[in-house]
Amino acid sequence: MRKDYQSIEQLTNGLLEELQIKCYGKETLNNYRRILKKLILYMQLNEISSYSSEIGRAFIEDYISTHEISVSFQKTISSVTKRLSDYCDGRAYSLQRKKSSVKLPENHAVFLEDYLSFCKQSGNRSKTINCKRKFCGDFLVSLLSLRCNDIRDVNSTQISKACLMFHNKDAWAVIRMFLKYLYKETVIEYDYSTIVPHYKRPFMVPVTYSENEIFRFENAIDQSSKIGIRDYAMLLLATRLGMRSGDIAGLTFDEINFDGNSIHIVQEKTLQPQELPLLPEIKDALKNYIENARPTDNDERCIFLRQNAPYQGITTSAIRFVTTRYFQKAGIDISDKKHGLHTFRSSLASSMVNNQVPYDVVRKVLGHTDPNAIKHYAKVDIERLREYAIEVPTPSGVFEAFLNGGRSYAGL
Repeated sequence: MRKDYQSIEQLTNGLLEELQIKCYGKETLNNYRRILKKLILYMQLNEISSYSSEIGRAFIEDYISTHEISVSFQKTISSVTKRLSDYCDGRAYSLQRKKSSVKLPENHAVFLEDYLSFCKQSGNRSKTINCKRKFCGDFLVSLLSLRCNDIRDVNSTQISKACLMFHNKDAWAVIRMFLKYLYKETVIEYDYSTIVPHYKRPFMVPVTYSENEIFRFENAIDQSSKIGIRDYAMLLLATRLGMRSGDIAGLTFDEINFDGNSIHIVQEKTLQPQELPLLPEIKDALKNYIENARPTDNDERCIFLRQNAPYQGITTSAIRFVTTRYFQKAGIDISDKKHGLHTFRSSLASSMVNNQVPYDVVRKVLGHTDPNAIKHYAKVDIERLREYAIEVPTPSGVFEAFLNGGRSYAGL
């Protein structure tokens, strides 16, 4: 039976009681308490009142991406949170089996750490470093299983077999860069990066919402409350300008030019500068929030703050949750459909290209530096693609006979 009607405190206490009955040790229970307190604090900071498995997943993602922690502690946080989600959703207790870890030989581990240090010096972020550590570590473990006990003696057959052991084909690109680094550093004799298979993700048409749905979403925000005033100003930056959640959360007063009607930011994702127009409706919404709803007793440089003490900057997780809330409040069907802030970017792109705005202008509005991004927008230009659709020819000859009940279409 689901227990999502209970408060987060009731859920955590109930889970701890269940684990105590199952004879969990004192130290393990203390670890659960410490992590569950972090989850409760996360919910308080993001003004989230009730727990769900979706919130649990967001907590795991947020905590791991914002803290420098070991892989083992990442797994512990994930395990504890998933255990709480199972308890909340009423799923029967099941023993979670940990995968046995394989310790890398010293020479493998040293080369891997050298590579990760190189990546860090090259500007890779902690999240990227963790991803490379995981994929490269698994690659080296696979080589061990193929009797390659020294990376310096690796051969093409072992590399090919190790690559085929990966279910997640995104690992191939990481392995390719790792092997190229080892070759340049003369660790291995040949550039084996050339034999690593290439994998291209199948293209998925970006999720978009119509202009009518976007307006319904905006109108669902109740601006009679201070939180509603904040959310309206915050989300208007996404619906009208296509700003990413990280750029909205980090927006400061220095980046807004109210007199010049412009916004100047350095994009969090690409670290590239971007100038955006301060549209009249956005300008009015921002002024309304700053003058009438923003907490004044604080020294925060960020514009958007939590509405309750402590008055810290809003988080991207909080922005995601309020986005989902207003989609639901507006009565927009989001079942089996992405509904994060990023969908506003693809919706804006779709709207612009369907209104004959040049692709290069769309690219610059959304802050892309890669000219190939234009190809991505061409695929959402559904209305213009319809203009070039070719009519299906009228069937004739043997094919017509086959469609009318003939048994064979040999000779076509």
